[in-house]
Amino acid sequence: MVRSQHVIAAGIVAGYAADTIFGDPRRGHPVALFGSGADRLEKYMWANSRRSGLAYASACVGAAAGVGALAQALTRRSPAARFAVTAAATWAVLGGRGLAEEGEQMARLLDAGDLPAARARLAHLCGRDATALDSTGLARAATESIAENTSDAVVAPLVWGGLAGIPGLLGYRALNTLDAMVGHRSPRHERFGWAAARADDVANLVPSRLSAAAAVAAAPLVGGRPARALRAWRRDAARHPSPNAGPVEAAFAGALGVRLGGTNSYGGRTENRGALGDGPAPDAVDLRRSVRLSRLVGVAALGCAAALAACR
Repeated sequence: MVRSQHVIAAGIVAGYAADTIFGDPRRGHPVALFGSGADRLEKYMWANSRRSGLAYASACVGAAAGVGALAQALTRRSPAARFAVTAAATWAVLGGRGLAEEGEQMARLLDAGDLPAARARLAHLCGRDATALDSTGLARAATESIAENTSDAVVAPLVWGGLAGIPGLLGYRALNTLDAMVGHRSPRHERFGWAAARADDVANLVPSRLSAAAAVAAAPLVGGRPARALRAWRRDAARHPSPNAGPVEAAFAGALGVRLGGTNSYGGRTENRGALGDGPAPDAVDLRRSVRLSRLVGVAALGCAAALAACR
């Protein structure tokens, strides 16, 4: 008899392969549908209080994880159905191919010297104000986003899928989506989004450090040195305001031999970060190397997730 844990592990591997081959669904993306529903619910539940935000985050994440738990329960007697549902859920929550494609497209625009198009394209990767960014600033912003989103959109969902199966996949992705929607510091969301932001920080504590460790190990495959990547991680991670983006961005910087960090603008709000890593600022070539590093980190995370699922 096929063990349930092995079916989950195989489904995660298949879902990762589907994301690598096909990328995101073209229409009706489940994450986008969830976001639309969460946005409508926010209009009913919003209040300028942490308690209301906690209730909102609990309802949204609980619903997503509940759907996953129901799907897992309904397929407990059918390994084929559980495999298919796990694969579909994994495909839906991962963003590895889309992230790589955005990085490659940004590199092509920078190579062509098309800064207006590159500035417009940056919005596909992050919410940074690109109006005044030159080619170096755009390459840095894209490289930092590749690093952070490798952890958020690839490693973390895989790890949570390995730990908790379908509920872990869907629950984590719901939480991470809420953080992007309401977890930022704005007058409307500073209190209401507090619970989503803090819960996302906790959910990513281990995955972000696994991402950094994988970047250190994979450094030679992108022309870097593990010792340099480890040194940048240990020395510079605390300079970043995010407890999770700091380790992975610093490790990527060290693995690539570039300097990340600096002053960023988000909708009129300026954020000053310390330098991450040593060396020159990244260019289009380094951005492509970051995409390659992101893929290598994703493969390492897949192996970890499959092992976690098989051993549960």
